[in-house]
Amino acid sequence: MVEAARHIISTDEFSFVVEITADNDLVWRHWGTKIDSGPLPPQSSTQTRTTFSLDTEVPMAVVPTSGFGWFGPPGVRCHRDGRQAGQRLKVISVAITATTFDAVLCDESCGVEVIVAIAPQGACLRIATTLRNIGDAPLSVEKLAAVLPLPPHAKTIVSFSGRHNGEMVEHCEPMPAQGWYREQRAGLTGHGGPPGLFVLGEGSDWDRGDVWAAQLAWSGNHRLAVEPVGADGWAVLLGATYGPGEITLASDETLSAPDVIACYSGNGRNGAIQGFHEAIRSGRRSRELKPRPVHFNSWESVYFDHDEGRMIALVESAAALGVERFVLDDGWFRGRTTDRVGLGDWSADPVRYPRGLAPVAQRVKELGMEFGLWVEPEMVNPDSDLYRQHPDWVLGATEVAPLPLARHQLVLDMAREEVRAHLFAALSSLLRELPISYLKWDHNRALAPVSGADGCGSATAQVRATYALWDRLRAAFPQVEMEACAAGGGRIDAGFAARADRFWTSDNIDAVSRIPIQRGFLHFMPPEMMGAHVGASPSHATGRTQSLDFRAMIALPGHFGIELAPDRLGADERERLTHWVTHFKLLRDTLHNTAMWLGEGSDGLRWQAHGEARHFLLLVTRTEPSRNGRESPLKLPMVADIPHMVVRLLASSDRASRSTRTANANEEQHFPGRWLAAHGLPLPHLSGESAVLFELVASTQGRDTLI
Repeated sequence: MVEAARHIISTDEFSFVVEITADNDLVWRHWGTKIDSGPLPPQSSTQTRTTFSLDTEVPMAVVPTSGFGWFGPPGVRCHRDGRQAGQRLKVISVAITATTFDAVLCDESCGVEVIVAIAPQGACLRIATTLRNIGDAPLSVEKLAAVLPLPPHAKTIVSFSGRHNGEMVEHCEPMPAQGWYREQRAGLTGHGGPPGLFVLGEGSDWDRGDVWAAQLAWSGNHRLAVEPVGADGWAVLLGATYGPGEITLASDETLSAPDVIACYSGNGRNGAIQGFHEAIRSGRRSRELKPRPVHFNSWESVYFDHDEGRMIALVESAAALGVERFVLDDGWFRGRTTDRVGLGDWSADPVRYPRGLAPVAQRVKELGMEFGLWVEPEMVNPDSDLYRQHPDWVLGATEVAPLPLARHQLVLDMAREEVRAHLFAALSSLLRELPISYLKWDHNRALAPVSGADGCGSATAQVRATYALWDRLRAAFPQVEMEACAAGGGRIDAGFAARADRFWTSDNIDAVSRIPIQRGFLHFMPPEMMGAHVGASPSHATGRTQSLDFRAMIALPGHFGIELAPDRLGADERERLTHWVTHFKLLRDTLHNTAMWLGEGSDGLRWQAHGEARHFLLLVTRTEPSRNGRESPLKLPMVADIPHMVVRLLASSDRASRSTRTANANEEQHFPGRWLAAHGLPLPHLSGESAVLFELVASTQGRDTLI
């Protein structure tokens, strides 16, 4: 038996409180404001009895199970041929340090053991849950998830949905009367963004009030749920989902659930966003990112229309703009003149590249740039040498019905060791033969069907096997950066954030579309990982026309890149694009690896700020014309404690704004920080589809401005 006790696990900003009861149950007591050690009141739910209730109500366990009085969402569901389905998990041991809490729970009669580990990750806490079969017979697992508590005063759920070219659509919904659910079944994260959510307390906004946020470090099928649990508030569930028969544990075998990254902020949404950014950065400290090189991607410049001469000319045009990394996108490999052929045959097309890719890569290096290459290793075209040699290597190969195609391709069964070995060999050959410093790794379809070679469901195995291949490549080629792309933003999550150096946010590069997409991304991931390109005008995705300055300013806060045909630009546009490349190089240290704030002004105005305590960059955008005669001042709460700020307009995409005296570049304005926080920064009038960029510096800092 373990002695009854309360334990507090804290970051600098918030606490989890768990309690081991006299019955050796491990239950939640608190997730929120930081709690100091000391006595707490007893569990209220164990002190009362209402009509049609148990004599002693069951509080929310850290790992809740069903069948013994907990009627909220269970965190674990397993059985042995339908028997021993109700577990009563009791604490048998705990290990505690100043910042970590590990507990082992067990139901010996059912042969089930669960290990829970809670530890800091940056400004968040990471919850790891592992299930072990300690019985003799196989154990079928249907669910293993984290369940977290929310207090009764939680009011609003902020979540995201999406589609290809329309990722990260924000939704704000009241707490549900019955239940709120988001489930992804396509085998990957999905275009709604990371599997996570924000929950706002009453009166909370961007910079004040209670916010609870959590995201799952997982890249496959998942379920998020919020359910009411009576007077105690709400239960939040986050976990992977498993198909019938997908997870069966032999004796002494374990299953680890995807970890959950959780945080609380008493300073509104921005506090939780900053907590997530610090956690994601902390989770990849073994690969700290160098300053993000200006990126050029060939896709929307040429699509499949490749040849050596044209590509070398494109390389030279990119270098003339100041680009630091050139990425050769889809269309370079054998037979790849359309998306119907060649996928899986990872060698240069002998017709369009008769000397291989070496001449192109060498020209990239000669011009002082890094060379990157697009691949889609998890997929194969039926019209490919790989498929003709190994038709049994695809998911669903054992199915009787014809296999469904998507983008004219099938999915390789990554759980097969021979598939991973083949892909590692093919990619390793490319990485050894060419001076590749970057791989853009794409994934352009959902998993259907999801059965492996044994005919059983394999969605979970597919994700874990893909992780394993990434990890093996990273270990073998640590100098190579890798981007996670899935038809744009279909696989952005904390599972890949621990492995990837960059995410491709969306195939939609239209600047107006990108504003909400990128703001959704920034709720979960830091800006230095956000691929953001200056695209063509008219946009290839939407057909809309926008000024080059506006397109560049929207791309500026992320990992800045270019994806257009330079030879189709006029001389003035090339000069402006070169100007923005230079600006990004000057600004990237302030935009990246610093704190970031999102906010909204009046009449549809949106803003974001990046920087440290005394130096900030402020980007203000408007997509629709204002209904007012002039802009309202923009309140900036992050500078409230700075006595004196110097504000300078760095750039404007709005010709009307650039012509007004109050918005002249290099003109300084001086404000007390409290004035900017309480009354706001005066803004020039902005037309639709325009942006302005300001620099704010504490006057006592005595440093030069960036530009």
